[in-house]
Amino acid sequence: MVLTAMQKNELNMAISEYLKTNGYVNTLEMFKEEACIPEENDKKFVGLLERKWTTVMRLQKKIQDLEVKNQELQRETRDNFVHQGKKDPSEWIPRLPPRCSLSGHRSPITRIIFHPIYTIVVSASEDSTIKIWDYETGDFERTLKGHTAIVQDLSFDANGKLLASCSADLTIKIWDFVEYECIKTLKGHDHNVSSVAFMNDGDHIISGSRDKTIRLWELTTGYCIKTFEGHSEWVRMVRPTLDGNFIASCSNDQTVRVWSVASGECTAELREHDHVVECVGWAPPESYQNICGAAGIEYRKNDKAGPFLVSGSRDKTLRVWDVGTGQCLFTLIGHDNWVRGVQFHPRGKFLLSTSDDKTLRVWDISNRRCHKTIAAHEHFVTTLDVHKTAPFVITGSVDMLVKVWECR
Repeated sequence: MVLTAMQKNELNMAISEYLKTNGYVNTLEMFKEEACIPEENDKKFVGLLERKWTTVMRLQKKIQDLEVKNQELQRETRDNFVHQGKKDPSEWIPRLPPRCSLSGHRSPITRIIFHPIYTIVVSASEDSTIKIWDYETGDFERTLKGHTAIVQDLSFDANGKLLASCSADLTIKIWDFVEYECIKTLKGHDHNVSSVAFMNDGDHIISGSRDKTIRLWELTTGYCIKTFEGHSEWVRMVRPTLDGNFIASCSNDQTVRVWSVASGECTAELREHDHVVECVGWAPPESYQNICGAAGIEYRKNDKAGPFLVSGSRDKTLRVWDVGTGQCLFTLIGHDNWVRGVQFHPRGKFLLSTSDDKTLRVWDISNRRCHKTIAAHEHFVTTLDVHKTAPFVITGSVDMLVKVWECR
C-alpha cells in the first residue's frame, strides 16, 4: 500500500510525537533529521499514533468475531438445509443470530421472563424500572415505575394476570398486568429482596432476601404468614416446585436448601459448591430419564424418581442434585466465570445456562457435556428464560440489552 505525500507527512509527525512523549530522545533527533520534521508539531498529532493503533486492534478483534459468527451461520444454514422439516422439537436449541435485541434500559438487566400466554417479555433492571416488550416484533410496549432501587426479580402467576417484582428498596410489588398498575406493596424484609416467585395456587408468593430469610406471603391480605430461617448469608434465589410442596433456595453461604412449605422445615442441605450459589431450578419430569442416564441410575417410567434440582455458582460449575438422597449426581464444567442463570429445556434433553463469561451454553444432560456455546453478549450475561411452549429463549446482560433467540 502506497501512502500519499500528505499521509506520509502525518504519519511522520505522529511517530515523532510518540517518540517525544515516551522519551526516546536520541531516536527522535535522528528521525526528525532524516524525515525533515519541523521543531514544533501541530497538537493534533499528540497521541494520534496510539489512538490509531488501538482502533486497528479493536477493528481486528471485531473482524475475528464476525468471521467466527459467519462460520457459525454457514454451519447453521447447512445443517438446517439438510435437516429441514425433520428435527424433533426436543432437539430445538437457540441459534445465531439473535432474532432481535431490545434496548431501552439505562443500567444492567437483572431479570427477564416470558409472559405465560402472550408474546411478551418483561425485563427488570438496576435502573429501578420494569419494561415490557413484544418479542415477536421487537417493539417496546411500556415501562412500569414504582420501585426506588434495583429491581431484582420477576414472576408471573399461572395465567399472567398478575406480576410480582422485588427490589433492593426492601419491597415486593404486585402489579395488575391488565391495567398495568401496582395494586399492592408487601413490606417485611429487613434488607435487599433478591428473589420472588408465585406459588402454584396463585394466592401466595415466596421471597428471599439479603436479610438471610425466606418469607411466604398471602396475597389477599399482603401479610407474611411464614418465615423460613436457616441460611447464614444472603439468600440469592428461591424457586417452588410445580406442586407447591417444596421450595429450593440458594445463598452466599455456598449451600442449596430445600424446604417443606407445610412444616417450614429444611428437608435437605446440599453442600458441594466452593463459592456463592447464584441460581437454582427444579428439573421437569421430562428430564428425569436423561438425568438418571447421566448419573448411572436405572430409570423406570412408573417408578418414583427425583425430584432433581440444578444449581449454578460463582465457582463456575453447574451441579445436578437428587433431593431425595441429598447427593450431587454430576457436575457440569465449562463456563469460564460465574454462572448467573440456569433453566431446563422444556423437553428435558438440555440444560441452558448463562454466565459472566458472556456466553449462553446448552448442555446435553445425558452425555454430561456442553453441546453448544453462543457468544451471547458483549458483557456479563446475568439472566435467561426459556419459553415453555414456543421455540424462544431470552437473555439479559450488563450491556443493558435483552436478546431474543429463536430455537430450531
